[in-house]
Amino acid sequence: MPAPRTRIGLREIRAMSPNETIFDGGTGSVPGFGARRRAGQHVSYFIMYRTRDGRQRRYTIGTHGAPWTPDAARAKAQQVLVAARIEGADPQADKKAKRSAATIGELCDMYMQDAEAGRLLTRRGIAKKPSTLLTDRSFIEAHIKPLLGRMKVPAVTREDVEHFMHQVAEGATRRRVKTNKKGDLSNVRGGRGVASRTVGLLGGIFTYAQRKRMVTEHPVRGVIRYADRQKERRLSDEEYAALGRGLAAAAELPKPRDDGKAPRTPRWPATIQVARFLALTGWRTGEALTLRWAMLDLPRRTARLPDTKTGESLRPLSMAACDLLRQIGPGHAAALVFPPARGDGKMSSFPKLFGRIVRPAGLPRDITPHVLRHSFASLAADLGCSELAIAALLGHRSGSITARYTHVADDVLLSIADRVAAATLRKMAGEGSVEVLAGPGVLKGVA
Repeated sequence: MPAPRTRIGLREIRAMSPNETIFDGGTGSVPGFGARRRAGQHVSYFIMYRTRDGRQRRYTIGTHGAPWTPDAARAKAQQVLVAARIEGADPQADKKAKRSAATIGELCDMYMQDAEAGRLLTRRGIAKKPSTLLTDRSFIEAHIKPLLGRMKVPAVTREDVEHFMHQVAEGATRRRVKTNKKGDLSNVRGGRGVASRTVGLLGGIFTYAQRKRMVTEHPVRGVIRYADRQKERRLSDEEYAALGRGLAAAAELPKPRDDGKAPRTPRWPATIQVARFLALTGWRTGEALTLRWAMLDLPRRTARLPDTKTGESLRPLSMAACDLLRQIGPGHAAALVFPPARGDGKMSSFPKLFGRIVRPAGLPRDITPHVLRHSFASLAADLGCSELAIAALLGHRSGSITARYTHVADDVLLSIADRVAAATLRKMAGEGSVEVLAGPGVLKGVA
């Protein structure tokens, strides 16, 4: 090792010969700090230090030139020595670990692999549902990987996450993507709502990285997301009437054919039935599409849903909903109540077909199946129903009835379900506003 010289400055750097190494010396020097010039013109700064177990390390600070001047490199060398001698760190080993660390794209793949295998549990202690996994993967492929995928996991900072959120909100990932279905395209739009939900998923992914000891700090914590603007959309009286006209028109039998052949059956009968059922019950779309005959007890007017968003749930069914189900079935216990036109899986095309049915009746594009759920709850509130009763009808966490407490829905909830369903049918028939009724589970008031 060359003997220490004078304090390293610009004059000493310029005077270095090829393949020469010099060390800092004199007043204000940092022990172990040096510079090395190889065969070319480039000069690199480094610091030699020992770890607590006595191993000697060489930490390369950077190449001479902005931002590395002799003084800046000396200050960095001092920081490395403090970390090694006082804090017991090994900066060179940390630097090597960061260089070989996984990327965000690789972390996302690990996360999804464990999630799809059922090894990641939700707050309720169960694995994520297939629909949730599908949404997570779409956020990862559409937004996280394109913008952050190549970054090393330990290198991501809170500022990076905030910048990522604003990019998604401003449409940086907007594009059209081909799906697995032939001729089908998916529009990736971005926006504030998508940005907030994607950052929420990214937070879960980094929590997973912490458990795997891939990071020590959580860069998503502390990031302020956009406010979740919950849609308060509900059907007006005119829109209820338009919904009724659209469903009735779609269910009409075609006129006899001139060639004497039998007329075709109505288009999308199961879609029409699902739409009516959602309007009469306020269920989530996924709950209706996965409903099987074994879950129904029509004599007792109940449906037992074993796996909803809030866990197992027992729902009261109105007479109108039961009449609809009796018209459809009964079917085999394991069969879907609302099967797709083709295949054995869940009806995946329902949202699109719902639009094709109701748009000709004059309903705007922002009327989605979920609006039927919100409209059902709003109509129940108009009738004076208590919040607890509405929560029980909708299967909310605070009001869902589980098999742990009861085996059948009580008369109060059945009565309320009948009132709301009857009001829904009147509105769909074009009879306008509803009347506030006094009775079990409702509060007197003015609609």
